[in-house]
Amino acid sequence: MTSWVGRTAAEIAAAVREKRATPREVVAEHLERIERLDARVGAFRVVRARAALAEADEVASRADLAELPLAGVPVAVKDNLAVRGESNRVGSAATPDTPADEDHVTVARLRAAGAVVVGLTNVPELCVFGTTEGVHGTSRNPWDLTRTAGGSSGGSAAAVAAGLVPIALGNDGMGSLRIPAANCGLVTIKPGHGVVPAGIGEGDWFGMSENGPLATTVEDARLMLSILADAGTDAVRPSEPAMRKIAVSLRSPLLGVTITKPYTTAARDAGAALIKAGHQVRRADPPYPLSLSTTSLAHWTAGTAVDAAGLDPRLLTRRTRVHAAVGRRFVSSVRTSESRDRLRRRLEPFLAEYDVLLTPTLARRSPKSVAWHERGWLPNLLANTTYSPLTPPWNLTGWPALSLPFGALPSGAPCAVQLVGRPGAEALLLDLAEQLEKLHPWRRTAPLD
Repeated sequence: MTSWVGRTAAEIAAAVREKRATPREVVAEHLERIERLDARVGAFRVVRARAALAEADEVASRADLAELPLAGVPVAVKDNLAVRGESNRVGSAATPDTPADEDHVTVARLRAAGAVVVGLTNVPELCVFGTTEGVHGTSRNPWDLTRTAGGSSGGSAAAVAAGLVPIALGNDGMGSLRIPAANCGLVTIKPGHGVVPAGIGEGDWFGMSENGPLATTVEDARLMLSILADAGTDAVRPSEPAMRKIAVSLRSPLLGVTITKPYTTAARDAGAALIKAGHQVRRADPPYPLSLSTTSLAHWTAGTAVDAAGLDPRLLTRRTRVHAAVGRRFVSSVRTSESRDRLRRRLEPFLAEYDVLLTPTLARRSPKSVAWHERGWLPNLLANTTYSPLTPPWNLTGWPALSLPFGALPSGAPCAVQLVGRPGAEALLLDLAEQLEKLHPWRRTAPLD
């Protein structure tokens, strides 16, 4: 009997369309794996076993089954996006346990394409931090269960890396797709502003948050993005093969934060691989302003202040309450977007000179998987800032950024690099990631069995 666990979304969908597999058997295999392994990984807050099997049968009976791009593919959804009939807790005890009346538009698009939602994944409270733990569960890195999966899309990333689902839906406000993808050895892309519908929380963190895919291959990431993206965008159309000018930067955008050797080595090696692929690659650092740390903190905390408004503060953890209190001081100034406009103007000439910026995705490996939600605000702030300083600038600008596995840490867990482009460069980033994947393929799922 063929096992569909560990197969890509593209492979599964092709098999279902060609009647070599049924949606029910594919979903049932993945549900069995979730039941067997998720107690160790902690990816899911809710597993929709009975509902998912019923929905798999509905997919099998669809008249358009042979045309569905995600026919019968199990998918996990981050617990800050509405799934019809399920509550949306956003990692908190302060949110209502009320079932959603309808799917978020991105969930609806995945279902229309034939995907089956098997569950909602864990997030840190209000999706604030780069580690995933809280009252609803703790998500660990399947490659190293002593470490956090990252955040805030940590549960979605852990689910894919553990082979519990082939793809998952997450979102990224200051790195929340790229951070856990880098920890867990996955491919993800934070699309540029306006490519994929957002609708995340109250105001999408001032327009910085974007929905996107988590996958084990570039092909699956491209496939999922093609379904999530608005019609008429060129976000996934492969570009003509051409030599590109690529800048490699090993400098942290935040003053005083250093990048450790495994991550700088990964970026250097990825640059060398792109030279072999025929691209023009040189070392060059973007002109990050000294004020970037202040700008990042202001937007990060102000987004939380808006999301926490109206919730009972007594039910929020201490780190979230403090984060929101700090952010209330910045909400008015952040709404004007002046600091973000200045940052774009400063960085635009750099990405006019270079087609793509290549950096490490993270500065160091993820923190230990401990009860970070029970610790104070300052330890959380320092842990997040020192390991993930390279992702926030591209939420502030609203430009696309992709993370893919490249190299390994001393522990054997995956390392990762980030590709950044100007607005509209999603397809180019995917093309370059595909070239790197062919030159340096990676193990797609963690060895948990």
